[in-house]
Order: sequence, then C-alpha cells, then structure tokens
Amino acid sequence: MNRTGLVIALGLALVVGVLFGIFPELDLKLAALFYDAAQKTFPLKLDALAAFARDAAMWIAWALVLPAIVTIVVKFIRPDRPMLMSGRAAVFLLTTMLLSAGVLTNFTFKSYWGRPRPVVVTQFGGDLQFVPWWDPRGACPRNCSFFSGEGATAFWTYAPAALTPPAWRPLAFAAATVFGVTTSGLRMAFGGHFFTDVAIAGLVSFLVVWLFYALIYRWAATRLTDAQVDAALTRLAMPGYRLMQRWRGARPAEPGQHQA
Repeated sequence: MNRTGLVIALGLALVVGVLFGIFPELDLKLAALFYDAAQKTFPLKLDALAAFARDAAMWIAWALVLPAIVTIVVKFIRPDRPMLMSGRAAVFLLTTMLLSAGVLTNFTFKSYWGRPRPVVVTQFGGDLQFVPWWDPRGACPRNCSFFSGEGATAFWTYAPAALTPPAWRPLAFAAATVFGVTTSGLRMAFGGHFFTDVAIAGLVSFLVVWLFYALIYRWAATRLTDAQVDAALTRLAMPGYRLMQRWRGARPAEPGQHQA
C-alpha cells in the first residue's frame, strides 16, 4: 500500500482505459476465446466444478471480512465491552468491502451503466448491441456488465493482505492478485464480463483499499488508533444500548465497566 503500488495501479488504469477505448473490439476478441461458435455458448458456464469454484471464491472473500462484521455487530450490542479485534482493522476491512464490492459496483455502476454482458450481445448469440467500456448508453436494463462485482470482491482481498506482517506482505499481495485474476478469468469464461469489466474492477478495488489504508493507518492528519475507533463506536452505540437496558429494566453499564 505504498506510492509505488498506487503509481502502478494508475498506470495500468490509463493503459487499459485508453487502449480499450480506442480499440473496443479487443474486448470482443478476448471474450471470443471462451466462446464456442458451434454450440453458440460459453461452455465453461455449464461446468459444475467451475461454478463451484466461482461460488467458493465469494465464500472465501466474505469469510475474510466476517470477523470484522462480527466485531462491529457485537460492539453495537455490547458497547461497554472492548472490541473483539483491532478497531482500525475491523473498520478498514468492512468499509473497503462495502465500498468496492457493494456501493461502487452493484448500487452505482451496474445499476446505471447499461453495458450488456458478453453472453447477451449479438456477437455471441444475444440480441443486444455491444458497447465499449466507456459508454453507459447500452441497452442492459439492470445488473449490467460494467464493472464486475465479483471481480471487485475478489480483488478486495488486497485489504486483508495489507494487514499482514510486513515480512509476509509481498506474498499476501501476490496471493490476492492471483485470486483476483483467477476469479475474474472465470467470470470472463462464463460470458459474464468483458476484460475491461474485470480489469477496472480490480483497479477500483485496489484504489479503494489504498486510499482507506492511507486514511486510517498512514496519513498523520487522519490516522486513527484502535482506542479512538473503539471510543467512537462506543459513543455511537451507547444510546441504543442504554435504551435497550432501560426497556429490559436493567441499569446500563458505563463505558469501560463490564457487567457480570
């Protein structure tokens, strides 16, 4: 999560964006590698093992963020108790996952950027017109191709990789890259996404992770401590906790005091 990584990501974004903007047919040529013209289908989408691998990739990603979800939920239930894991790590993991794999994909671009998926364009037996990555005017009505939610989720694993010990971090980033590329390759092989859909998904996830790592861990003006995160969540959750305790007829504990 250093400046070198940022420069590389921005450079790749520029190359991919310009190259596939000028030559959008490259997306079609790459998608055609997975298409069987004789059977008029993307054969791998019918393969049970490949489908399981696709599902397993999402299970793995969400399993990595699950401890953060549990930690924050438990904190809101019992704000008088310390957090189960590092407060910064919990907020970092959950925020980056929600943004990269949720808000920016499913609730923003995929809902308003009408690019049809490969499987439904005329070049691969569908009835919709292909459009390049930069054109939001495609005929897809909803859950569209740009950009890949599953690709963004897979590449989100850069977030837990960023929290590994420094000695293991290069290996963790390499594993996250392989995981993201493999998952994205499956989405292309199923006819679910073009190359630019998954490439930009990976770059967006990396940039989200890079920015929030800098905000929470690196930049002095915004850097947080675990104690600050714990205290902020305690203040946020305590009114609801006190209300619930009054409703149950019990006296709420003050922050830092544990009830028996």
